[in-house]
Amino acid sequence: MKIVNARLRNQPGLHSVHIKNEFFVDINIQAGREMVGDDEIDAEGHLLCTPFIEPHIHLDAAMTAGEPRWNESGTLFEGIECWAERKSMLNQEDIKGRALATLELLVSNGVQHVRTHADVSDPSLIGLKTLCELRDELSDKLQIQVVAFPQEGILSYPNGLALMEEAIEVGADVIGAIPHFEYTREMGDSSLKKVIHLARTHDRLVDVHCDEIDDPNSRFLEVLAAEALFADMGSRVTASHTTAMHSYDNAYCSKLFRLLKASDINFISCPTESIHLQGRFDTYPKRRGLTRVKELDAAGINVCFAEDSVNDPWYSLGNGRLLRTLDFGLHICQMMGYADFSRSLDFLTDHSARTLGIENDYGIAVGKPANCILLDGEDDYEVLRRQGDVLLSIRYGRVICRREPAQIITPSYLR
Repeated sequence: MKIVNARLRNQPGLHSVHIKNEFFVDINIQAGREMVGDDEIDAEGHLLCTPFIEPHIHLDAAMTAGEPRWNESGTLFEGIECWAERKSMLNQEDIKGRALATLELLVSNGVQHVRTHADVSDPSLIGLKTLCELRDELSDKLQIQVVAFPQEGILSYPNGLALMEEAIEVGADVIGAIPHFEYTREMGDSSLKKVIHLARTHDRLVDVHCDEIDDPNSRFLEVLAAEALFADMGSRVTASHTTAMHSYDNAYCSKLFRLLKASDINFISCPTESIHLQGRFDTYPKRRGLTRVKELDAAGINVCFAEDSVNDPWYSLGNGRLLRTLDFGLHICQMMGYADFSRSLDFLTDHSARTLGIENDYGIAVGKPANCILLDGEDDYEVLRRQGDVLLSIRYGRVICRREPAQIITPSYLR
């Protein structure tokens, strides 16, 4: 397979990209537009990009909004209550059907790598077991990491620690925690220490729902970062949400950032979810309630964007379009300069690859696996501005999704 007349990120001109035996074998700049031959794909000047990555989603809960009731307050805590009621209805067929429908949305929108959380505050572990099975079934089509996520706490939920250990044995790739939802500060601290210990013992990654609250006194992030630093495993640790950082004062953040940078941990922000859930106890002024994405990025700390939910008790919208998430994130975080636009796809690609620990096999370069997407636009800015469609998705040299550009007929009175 050969792709011609393609634009590559941050590179001038048109390029031809040759794929053989599932790998990129040759990438050349063209003198000009080339004619298309047999077994060639004409990119027509569109942007050839690494696949999008969804680094934080809950496939076990996807497409359950309104079941058994709607989250009327819009708060994180009512969402957890609604989900606790829905869990009693879970079975393998139910979870698998909804997860596959959600994955189809993601794949059609350029996603080839997914990290999904599975609630292990459940003695049956049905969500985790089903998603691990699905991960294995789809391994030739999609890369999935499954997080053992204790939605109701590791120490606050009965036998929560034993369930976490069982989840690791079942096959969880990543270990999670939710320290701000534990009953006490001491239990929250202890849960993070136990997670880091389990990750070192079982050679797992860590992804913590950390300080997802407006409370400026919720400061578990410093505990997570310090534990990761002392264990020398910061690059394998992720802090998701960290929305309390929006409420921290600048003096504390100045001290905190020194630790965060030294620890080398990763961050995931879920802008559409957080702008919806946070600030619910405010009148006016009302907080945006997102982590400090702009400041983290400027400090050289790895941060990426995720959708988090698709039609579930915490967020009743969502459609698998990460470009929509990126658009929201840049607006909310006031990252609206051209320099921000011109590298905006980093937050859906390279930064997420680092978070998932897959950067060695990720990228459009000779010798890398031939995984890529073709976007409707010439560069990051145009793709973002147009909210460009994913025209083509190629995995290991095989087309897995194709979309024809929309045809618009201009009304005669505008001609």
